[in-house]
Amino acid sequence: MPPAETEFRRRWMGVLAKAAPAEIAAAWHRLASPPAYALLRRPEIGLVMVRGRAGGDGGAFNLGEMTVTRCSVRLPSGIVGHAWVAGRAPAHAERAAVIDALLQQGDATLGPEIDRLEALQAERRTLAARKAAATRVDFFTMVRGED
Repeated sequence: MPPAETEFRRRWMGVLAKAAPAEIAAAWHRLASPPAYALLRRPEIGLVMVRGRAGGDGGAFNLGEMTVTRCSVRLPSGIVGHAWVAGRAPAHAERAAVIDALLQQGDATLGPEIDRLEALQAERRTLAARKAAATRVDFFTMVRGED
């Protein structure tokens, strides 16, 4: 896969993984007709280790475990789609894997759907940032004049 296609796929897989299960279900129902597909890997729920860095640039450390659901499907054309989503969401993972495969196949009707999901996610981030900013407290220190 050429680098440009890899970046596009990385974008849509991130959008699918971060979308709410109800949003993926709505996108699924907007498809003209659900495609035929075979499950290569049924939706499986497991744990992954989440790693962090102190200050963003410090040494990596294990932050804790997170529940994820993964799934892989194959379309009749042979294209394979994969999905990993946070939490216990088998239907979300399965639908996201099928949508991944359809996007790889070049389904033009799903491009605007990804844009719509991405806009919803940006709106949620903005709302969360506004709520956090509303509770921000600025601390200051008064200089006493002593050196």
